[in-house]
Amino acid sequence: MQYRVLGRTGLKVSEIGMGCEGFVDQPYEKVKAFVDLMEEAGVNCIDLYTSNPQVRVNLGRAVEGRREKFVLQAHLCSVWKDGQYKRTRDIEEVKAGFQEQLRLLNTGYVEIGMIHYVDSLADWKAVAEGPVLAYALELKAAGVIGCIGLSSHNPEVALAAVHTGHIDVLMFSVNPCYDLMPASEDVEELWADKNYEGHLVNMDPQRQALYEACQRLGVGITVMKAFGGGDLLRADLSPAGAALTAFECIHYALTRPAVASVLVGARSLEDLRSSLAYEQAGEEERDYAAALAAFPKISWEGHCMYCGHCAPCSKGIDVAAVTKFLNLCRAQGGVPETVREHYAVLPHKAGECIACGACERRCPFGVPIVENMKQAAAVFGA
Repeated sequence: MQYRVLGRTGLKVSEIGMGCEGFVDQPYEKVKAFVDLMEEAGVNCIDLYTSNPQVRVNLGRAVEGRREKFVLQAHLCSVWKDGQYKRTRDIEEVKAGFQEQLRLLNTGYVEIGMIHYVDSLADWKAVAEGPVLAYALELKAAGVIGCIGLSSHNPEVALAAVHTGHIDVLMFSVNPCYDLMPASEDVEELWADKNYEGHLVNMDPQRQALYEACQRLGVGITVMKAFGGGDLLRADLSPAGAALTAFECIHYALTRPAVASVLVGARSLEDLRSSLAYEQAGEEERDYAAALAAFPKISWEGHCMYCGHCAPCSKGIDVAAVTKFLNLCRAQGGVPETVREHYAVLPHKAGECIACGACERRCPFGVPIVENMKQAAAVFGA
């Protein structure tokens, strides 16, 4: 298992994380079997958006004696009321629900306290200016939560939130179809067939700006819906009109800026094992570039997808990394210190490019790489 640092939190999380779908409506023995497999495979990041009390009890029992091996991403504002899930902003319900969650999990702390499901600017304003964010900050100051997170499907909302400086971790829906969709306060728009009827070109600029802002500000991203609820794995359901493999979806998410962990929706042990096989998969099995370039209704012409097809460079330049750093500078309108530092440690710089064009001939998306290298050399001075 490979691990990544989750932004400025300093937490090291596994590339493959676990969503909580597989824990729902399952007996303790099944939940424990999941946790046993996770420990064996090195999966340490677990999302807990569900407020189902039995899930929390079972998971708390399953991690007993090995709690320190797992990073829990537990949600504020997700409560259980009248026998069902409820999203709430009522601060008394939020407080009672979170304290109950700690009790059921049999823990005194969680690594990530995730403000649950904020998809409208009005809702974010209410959260940020009201008692919910204040409570999260209080929990963080007391060491009850290690850092503050936010879950959202809306890049406009997520951008507003991360720019406040209060959000350390963003849980966001990342896949090559949703990344084409403009911001919407209605999450159902991500699935709507009508939105994919035309010929879509390139990533939505707000989504790209969001990923780059998170990278620049040190906000780590944990990914939900990498498979689009499973739709992307089936040609008859995929909005792109063609299927992707699980490995391609995972690799796409992991190559976006700031992404640290993909929370796979494993409903069975076999589902989890299938996703875990990504760690042993070869480059060809992970490679999403050919599949994306062949999508019948979508085009990424001229847009770097950080897929690495441009490699190898005869001068040893990591073209994808240089392009990612250049895009971060373009988004910022300058050179952030952290980006300058990351660029400085690259063993080979853009200025070493000899403009042979071999990388451009290999690029499936027609990216003007030579020109990008010239601009990067000018921007970074090397």
